[in-house]
Amino acid sequence: MNEIITRKVLAEGVKEFAVAAPRLARARRAGQFVIVRVNETGERIPLTIADADPEAGTITLIFQEVGKSTLLLGTLQEGDRILDVVGPLGRPTHIENFGTVACLGGGIGVAPVHPIAKAMKEAGNHVIGIIGARTRDLLIMEDRMKAATSELHISTDDGSYGTHGFVTTVLEALVNEGRKIDLVVAIGPVPMMSASTKTAAKYNLPCVVSLNSIMVDGTGMCGACRVTVGGKTRFVCVDGPEFDGYQVDFVELVKRQRAYLKQEDVARRQFLEHHPGERCWETKVS
Repeated sequence: MNEIITRKVLAEGVKEFAVAAPRLARARRAGQFVIVRVNETGERIPLTIADADPEAGTITLIFQEVGKSTLLLGTLQEGDRILDVVGPLGRPTHIENFGTVACLGGGIGVAPVHPIAKAMKEAGNHVIGIIGARTRDLLIMEDRMKAATSELHISTDDGSYGTHGFVTTVLEALVNEGRKIDLVVAIGPVPMMSASTKTAAKYNLPCVVSLNSIMVDGTGMCGACRVTVGGKTRFVCVDGPEFDGYQVDFVELVKRQRAYLKQEDVARRQFLEHHPGERCWETKVS
């Protein structure tokens, strides 16, 4: 169990694993995640299930190497096993035929928005995919998002591909063209989700975001993932990860996300000192 069947490099520092987990592959639903631990001394980190193949018995995990734990995870090769893969966790996305759903994915957020877009399309929605990255080389999953949506739009911060701007730039342009959108789903860095919510509010569009707060156990026991939603404390792991974007206190969320930056940086630097080759990026697989 938990064997890495395939391993791909999607972009600089972004890897994709197909992991053998038959029960998870059968049980998981769009919007859910797993908690993984690489080894006995590793920390527990949440990763969204980007896709699943029940027949093959595999789930797809896509992650960006940012801190020590994701760097360590990225050292694993095909045939290696991840010690713990626990899930599916979190509340599944509410899927129904809303009409037209705009699914926005920013950076690594394209991975978690993919299964939602796919499920929304299967439910009969016209799904507008809007995905973005800082530059073309960092854009991931374009072909799969094209297949999972009714139409796909791309933006890059530097204008190297698609629309020059952000995913919100594309969303605003579509609305101003007269496109009727019944629901916005936005997943990505906290500033991107906050901006998407503000853009949706300008046009009175319902907006759902998937939060990526600090998490430890994933079962609601530790309280590390608490966020303020609608003025009340909620736990992302059991009450989410998806919430009404209008109700999320993004200012507080940003502060909590930055609480351990110094410790995270120390751990990352120590790991790289002992694994000096880990930043020699591998060839991207399309």
